[in-house]
Amino acid sequence: MTHPVRPIDLLIEARWIVPVEPAGKVLENHAVAIDDGRIVAVVPQGFAAAHYAAKTRCVLAQHLLIPGLVNLHTHAAMSLLRGLANDLPLMDWLQKHIWPAEAEHVSAKFVRDGTALACAEMLRSGITCFNDMYFFPQAAAEAAVAAGMRAAIGLITVEFASAYAADADDYLSKGLAVRDLLLDEPLLSFCLAPHAPYTVEDGSFARVLTLAEQIDLPIHLHIHETGHEIDEGRQRYGIRPIERLRRLGLLSPALIGVHAVHLETHEIDLLAEHGCSVAHCPSSNLKLASGIAPIAALAESGVNLGLGTDGAASNNRLDILQEMRLAALLAKAQSARADALDAHRVLEMATLAGARALALDSVIGSIVPGKFADLTALRIDDPTLMPCYDPVSHLVYCLGREHVSAVWVAGQQRVKDGQLIENNENDMVRLATLWQNKIRP
Repeated sequence: MTHPVRPIDLLIEARWIVPVEPAGKVLENHAVAIDDGRIVAVVPQGFAAAHYAAKTRCVLAQHLLIPGLVNLHTHAAMSLLRGLANDLPLMDWLQKHIWPAEAEHVSAKFVRDGTALACAEMLRSGITCFNDMYFFPQAAAEAAVAAGMRAAIGLITVEFASAYAADADDYLSKGLAVRDLLLDEPLLSFCLAPHAPYTVEDGSFARVLTLAEQIDLPIHLHIHETGHEIDEGRQRYGIRPIERLRRLGLLSPALIGVHAVHLETHEIDLLAEHGCSVAHCPSSNLKLASGIAPIAALAESGVNLGLGTDGAASNNRLDILQEMRLAALLAKAQSARADALDAHRVLEMATLAGARALALDSVIGSIVPGKFADLTALRIDDPTLMPCYDPVSHLVYCLGREHVSAVWVAGQQRVKDGQLIENNENDMVRLATLWQNKIRP
């Protein structure tokens, strides 16, 4: 009996596939059928050979195939400030080094070039989608589109003037114009991005909330990153920042709170009760000595948890694989429970949970039919990685970005054999060197 054969664009066969949905599932010797950028089916390899005729067939004999990683918080253009100031607490780092450098150098070209450099790093690290917050969002969006990478572009709002905008109203007006201009770009989505409670006043938050409700956008902001931030909030407003956000009506499923390091038990309950998401950025929090977020307690409460790198200036790498391992280990140490965050849960944080926070979980974040084929493959045939008893455990505790072999975004391959397909990496090096010479001659 013959089977009907369906022509498709791409068939990827892998030793292991972790679809993330359903949770905890590992498929061996399966294939992903892809057509017109979307996943058609996830089936055993023998079935795929009998039922699909692919224009391109990719065989990953000793590889793990996972959904593309989601970087839930970064300032991509700050790649050009990587290593500029290290080993400093947050406010010294910002006020004495980062903000002066930004005031002198940030422009549309700075953001376009810095984001292009970040996209190259993130793609090679298996990241297919990033949630950005920075000045000149149109330039960031253009760099992401040029790289063929999915991006949630933050429409930043702060009270102080910059080379980009004069005040909070100007930031919002310019941000909305960027959204209107680029609304039809298939790889882009948008967030309203009020920077933080200590840089945004009540009136500006009220306008952000109204816009978020009118045009149905997530709200992406830093919260409770340091003890200093909380003390300052209590001095200025008489309450802690999360309580201020609650009174302003900002706690909702639309909120992506970044860092959330210093939380009291009732604040964790508030975030859970209102369906908020948290972008956990363990490396940045440790490097700036901000503290360790109560990630195990947040997980137990039901808060939607994603992973972010923060910017390369405070990390100093855009590497979600590293954040996965660190998040798992910190949760265990902090809670004194080895099972606090298991490997499958951490992978979900790095994929589907990040997509959920961005309201993109219907189209990315797991390997299921109908979603876009945003995929990352990692090699597990290196002698330093053998033997492999559990590929998901290996992913979290053994593998690094050097093991990323292939990356697809909406079915288009962006990384092959560990190298970018379209971007000239020598050009990236020259670009970074030019900016280094400008910023620190």
